[in-house]
Amino acid sequence: MMKSSKWGGVMAAGALVLLAACGGGKSEPEAVTASQESQAALLDSADGADWPGYNRSYGEQHFSPLTQINDSNVKDLGLAWSLDFDPTTGNPASQPIAVNGVIYVATGMNLVKAIDAVTGKIKWEYDPHTGEKAGNKLRSNWGTRGLSYWDGKIYIGTVDGRLIAIEAATGKELWSQLTVDPGDGRYITGAPRIFDGKIIIGHGGADSSNNRGYVTTYNAETGKQLWRFFIVPGNPDDGFEDETQEMAAKTWKGEWWKQGGGGAAWNAFTYDPETDTILIGTGNGAPWNQKIRSPGGGDNLFLCSMVALDAKTGKYKWHYQFNPGETWDFNAAMDMPLADLTIDGKPRKVVMMAPKNGFLYVIDRTNGKLISADKIARVTWASHIDLKTGRPVEVPEQRYPDGGPVTVWPAYRGAHSWMPTSFSPKTNLIYIPKLEVAGIYSDKGMDLKNWKRVGVGAADLGVNLGFDVPDPLHNTSSLLAWDPVTQKKVWEVKTIGGWNGGVLSTGGNLVFQGQLNGKLSAYSADKGQELWSFDAQNAVLAAPISFMVNGEQYVAAMVGMGTSVASHQGSLGGLTFDYRTQKRRLMVFKIGGKATLPAKGPAWVAKAFDDPEFKADDKLAFEGMVVAGRYCVACHGIDLVAAGGAPDLRTSPTVLDEATFLGIVRDGMLAAQGMPKNNDLTDAQLKAVRQYIRTEANNLRTGKKKQGGSSVGG
Repeated sequence: MMKSSKWGGVMAAGALVLLAACGGGKSEPEAVTASQESQAALLDSADGADWPGYNRSYGEQHFSPLTQINDSNVKDLGLAWSLDFDPTTGNPASQPIAVNGVIYVATGMNLVKAIDAVTGKIKWEYDPHTGEKAGNKLRSNWGTRGLSYWDGKIYIGTVDGRLIAIEAATGKELWSQLTVDPGDGRYITGAPRIFDGKIIIGHGGADSSNNRGYVTTYNAETGKQLWRFFIVPGNPDDGFEDETQEMAAKTWKGEWWKQGGGGAAWNAFTYDPETDTILIGTGNGAPWNQKIRSPGGGDNLFLCSMVALDAKTGKYKWHYQFNPGETWDFNAAMDMPLADLTIDGKPRKVVMMAPKNGFLYVIDRTNGKLISADKIARVTWASHIDLKTGRPVEVPEQRYPDGGPVTVWPAYRGAHSWMPTSFSPKTNLIYIPKLEVAGIYSDKGMDLKNWKRVGVGAADLGVNLGFDVPDPLHNTSSLLAWDPVTQKKVWEVKTIGGWNGGVLSTGGNLVFQGQLNGKLSAYSADKGQELWSFDAQNAVLAAPISFMVNGEQYVAAMVGMGTSVASHQGSLGGLTFDYRTQKRRLMVFKIGGKATLPAKGPAWVAKAFDDPEFKADDKLAFEGMVVAGRYCVACHGIDLVAAGGAPDLRTSPTVLDEATFLGIVRDGMLAAQGMPKNNDLTDAQLKAVRQYIRTEANNLRTGKKKQGGSSVGG
């Protein structure tokens, strides 16, 4: 049972108060069930003592109403304790949850830990052995973003596509459901979301396999599948699941189903209990290039959209499409906070999103009608959003109609990525981890008509993408406070490099955010004044959370480099990160905390392995670069310059011994640690990759220019 402080929230959730049936006797509360308490804790109006969901509440505001830590005393915030994780734990850029004085966090290959929130003592650990089960899905996958809690159970989605319920008290697995088909390339990185006793999960994989996006809802208690909604229509010859799919198919051209279509909902879900509606943020098209995916154009529903479904049945209610017929990887799988705002003198029930495409949208959540939209970053693909039609007014040449190359702002990383925004109902501002990034798109020389994906797990995009943009704004970032009513900037703080961390706002007039350089800061929510900071000694990408135990408020944050950020060394502001030695830790703060971190070591510098028998073979190395660009960069980095997501292969002497190299790369010797078995690659391809690694190591050792030109292709 949750704490008695939840009673007010339970009443708000609609728990019954029973009156005596006769004699006008005293009224007594009905026994409160754990499910009612779980429901109450997820309401936006809950007291905030617990943080049970990824963005705390149904409304996904990533806001804590707690005020004990505030703008007047945050200067006294100190470290209560920290817990360093094993160096082989993998991706640490994952967000914890906190319930009943216990913190739950998942890292790497879905390893889950329960930790006493006051002492930092580990209570239990759970390992679903994901690495051994995921196969080729590991090529484009790095772990998980987070967990959810409901009724004494912890839920996690795994790289191999399972949804698992774990007993919160013991770490015992209660049930497991495979949400995908074996070998289909789908995987899970997002946190499951709970709504009214049901749990919803989507999947990733549209960029690396021929997949048709869908979401699935299960009974949170039993794991029984309740309903599934497909985001893009399938082959018309097979018949449509419902009239919604038939309607969506009219917006596609050609034989889109042969490449799956994409649309994967890999991150964002929001529940509106007032209307019993679940909102889904959907992904980009697959392949990215619409000339291949849907030759002849079309809106391609429901790519890059917000889709509203009846929470009980999964039936379509409405949608808003941010990018009709998108062709730049402008997915809309970003968080969608709900709010009640006064706009033009009238109260409006809204949902907001800052998708990748560079605009902040305010939408009526009762019907999907656009209220307003404006640019939050440099945008070149569209001049504005037409408020009458809701459609973007595009700049035609940005679609690379003649094959390109063309420079597009923002690029595929977006003006806002997966790192959570935060909406504060205290200030009525939305706080956005903003990025400024451009990309060079081109499909010249590609056989668009006969394009086919090379295999599961390959980064096949249908377009060549370059990153070397000579503009000082490129690969910069900031924390942006934005007024969604006026669509104006209120304040902005520059952050280091081309990525930054997720955001937490609180009732104490505070905004917390981490940066690549390890700086975790607290700003005044109204003015953006930095009031406190702490050196975490490594990147802080996951958003902090806040909760209360025994009347004391805490702030917790995970530390460490991970997710797709780790494949973009060139965007990290000159910082370097080593997979083996970087800090992976959980930090917990409170007012008056006196703990300290272990001493910070020297900055890591990549040092190439000695290779006295190296012989240059530029042709073979180029062939290896092409293979590595498809299968290796998601973990080992563009141009093999790793940034903490996996070992820097230029520094790994294992490549010198061919048998060891093949044992790891081809045979899966390290699959349990997240290195996939690549037994579908030919001997010639593996030989070329090995030569490419040795060439890049030699370039590092001799100071020569990196091979590859900072691009990936499809």
